[in-house]
Amino acid sequence: MRDQTRLALAYLSRVAEPPCPDLTALVSRVGPVEAAARIKTGDVAADLARRTEARREIDCAAADLDVLDRRGGRLIAADDNEWPLLSFTAFAGVDHLLRPQGHPPMALWVVGSARLDDMAERAVAIVGTRACTTYGEHVAADLAAGLVEREVSVVSGGAYGIDGAAHRATLAADGFTVAVLAGGIDVPYPAGHAGLLHRIGQQGLAVSEYPPGVRPARHRFLTRNRLVAVLSGATVVVEAGARSGAANTAAWARALGRPVCAVPGPVTSAASIGCHALLRDEAVVLVTRAADVVELIGRVGELAPDEQRPVSALDGLGEAEQLVYEALPARGRRTTDQIAVASGLPPTQVLGPLSMLEVCGLVIRDEGYWKLRR
Repeated sequence: MRDQTRLALAYLSRVAEPPCPDLTALVSRVGPVEAAARIKTGDVAADLARRTEARREIDCAAADLDVLDRRGGRLIAADDNEWPLLSFTAFAGVDHLLRPQGHPPMALWVVGSARLDDMAERAVAIVGTRACTTYGEHVAADLAAGLVEREVSVVSGGAYGIDGAAHRATLAADGFTVAVLAGGIDVPYPAGHAGLLHRIGQQGLAVSEYPPGVRPARHRFLTRNRLVAVLSGATVVVEAGARSGAANTAAWARALGRPVCAVPGPVTSAASIGCHALLRDEAVVLVTRAADVVELIGRVGELAPDEQRPVSALDGLGEAEQLVYEALPARGRRTTDQIAVASGLPPTQVLGPLSMLEVCGLVIRDEGYWKLRR
C-alpha cells in the first residue's frame, strides 16, 4: 500500500464513527486519497458531511501510523489481498433497517504476523460472560484446546472471563487466536489483560477498526461484536447472563447467517441463563465438545464421532435372550419350566436363548438348573 493511501485510510478511520457505509462507498468510488481530500473540504453529500463534521479537521494519521509501525502492524482495506472478502460478503444479507450497524468495516488495524483471510477460513468464536464460573472457564478452555487440535482458529473479544479463558487455552495449545478489540490497538482493555493481548499480537492477531488512542465504550463493544461473529464460521456461547455482550454477538451471528451454539449449564446458575434462553430456539445448536462445533464449520464429511456410552454385556442380546436372562433370580436357580413361566415364553423356546446366554458366559447350568454366572 502506498504511503499516501495509508495516510488517507488512517485519516478516514478516525473521521467518522464506524461503520459508516456512506464513507466506505465514497472510498470505493473515488479511492481513499480523493475521499480524504473531499472530507477535509466538506465537498461530500449532506449526510456524510454531517457525520464527519466534528472530526474532519483532526488529522493525526502520521502519528497513528507511527504507533502501528512500532507494533509491527499494518492497515488493511478492501483492495488488500489479506482482506477477508468472503467472510464480509455475509453483511450483504443483513437487514439494515433492523441492524443499521450491519456493514463491513472500511479498514482494519491489524497486529500480528498471520494473515486475517487465512484465519477466517476456519475459525470459531468462543464468547461468554466476564463474570464466569469455574465451570464456564473450564469448558471454554476445553473447547478452545479441542478446536486447536482440529486446526481451527479461536476468535474472541479479549475480555475477562470466557474470552480470556479461550484466548489463554488457545495460546497454551500453540494454536491461533484472534482478539477483536473495541478500541485502538495501543489501548489494552481490560488493563489486566495487557500481557495477554501483547501475546496475542505476537502469536495470533489483534484486530480493530478503531485507530490508535481510541478508548473502548459501550456502543463500540456492541459494534465490535459484529466483527467477532463475521470472522467466525460459528459462534459458541459458553456462559451468558440474561443481558450480555455474548448474547449480542450470538444475535449478530444469526443475522449474518452463521450457526449459533450454546453450552448448557446448571439450571440454578445465573451465569447460564442466557445460554438456556438461546437453547429454547430450535435454530441454536447445543454443544458440549469441540467435535460438535467442527461438524458445523468443518469440511464435507468432517463429522463428530459418536459419544462414548457405557457398554453392557446385555447390549448385544436379542429380545428372547433378554427375557430369559431377566427371568433368572439374582440368587438361586431355576428349572427350564420355571424360566418359561417367568419369561412368558413357551418352554420349547427357552432352551435356545439359554444356550446363547451360556455361550456368552452370562449363565451356567447346574445339575439340571440354570443360574446367573457370578
